[in-house]
Amino acid sequence: MIDLRSDTLTKPTAAMLAAMTNAEVGDDVWGEDPTVQALEAKLAGILSQEAAVFCPSGTMANQIAIAVHAGPGDEVVCSKDAHIYNYEGGGIAANAGASVRLLDGPRGTFAACDVEAAIHGDDPHFPRTTLVAVEDTANRGGGAIWPADQLDEIAELCRARRLPLHLDGARVFNRLVATGEDPAAYGARFDSISVCLSKGLGAPVGSVLLGSSAFVHAARRVRKRLGGGMRQAGYLAAAGIHALDHHVARLADDHRRARRIAAALEASPVVESVVPADTNIVIFTPRESLGVEGCLARLKEHDVLAAGMGARGVRFVTHLGHDEAAIDAVVAAVESL
Repeated sequence: MIDLRSDTLTKPTAAMLAAMTNAEVGDDVWGEDPTVQALEAKLAGILSQEAAVFCPSGTMANQIAIAVHAGPGDEVVCSKDAHIYNYEGGGIAANAGASVRLLDGPRGTFAACDVEAAIHGDDPHFPRTTLVAVEDTANRGGGAIWPADQLDEIAELCRARRLPLHLDGARVFNRLVATGEDPAAYGARFDSISVCLSKGLGAPVGSVLLGSSAFVHAARRVRKRLGGGMRQAGYLAAAGIHALDHHVARLADDHRRARRIAAALEASPVVESVVPADTNIVIFTPRESLGVEGCLARLKEHDVLAAGMGARGVRFVTHLGHDEAAIDAVVAAVESL
């Protein structure tokens, strides 16, 4: 099977497994794992943040950030399509006790004027606006890349209104490779950043949460409370270091392959629409005559797995687990629809 349901399905390469096996480890909960410390310092340096903390998952990293920035009676401003709202088990309410102000905008993005309009004044009738969160790239937007000028305007507004700005950067390196931006300049916009290592970068487990030294100190307390402290986590951190050293530039291959699939879908008579493939995610809407379930079944008959995305969408996600020949087969399966 050619499985393109998600880029979380990758498995460690032989070189990554060797790096994991040879890792120097200690007890990270005691602050004594040198490989975890090396990973945290490496990512903090890349994205212009003071410090970092290694977490088991992207969801936990995001939820820790929200719990540090916001609490009961507060409100988080984010897109209606945001991962932190749709796919993290109601964690904003359960973990931080905060409410959510959802913004509408193209492909999971929004503008500074949308944020400005959503900020509550000092009125006891309303929750306190405490945090703004963006997701880049935006999963439900088809791997959409946020326009840099929009991020600049949102960051400027947040500084002026003294609101922290959090980046759900699960696939931030997809964005950075696609745009060629300087990672440090990009990361400096944000007060906290979560980076997933187990998606396009191909590590088996883990995310890193970055921010100021004071923020990360508070984040470690929340991580402990959520049960996210791991002992000899350096074996996992070594996979993350290997991914950062060897798997970033190759994300361009995933983007090129996603565009190939998107082009085949655009030419198909049974496809109603295709979201532009900015990075490694392709979302399309099959015509009602085929439908989502029919589309998935037909693809599976050709040994290709995709995922349903909402009521009418189907999603492909390219990743390092498949080569050009596999994409040839996916294109042929699309053409057979």
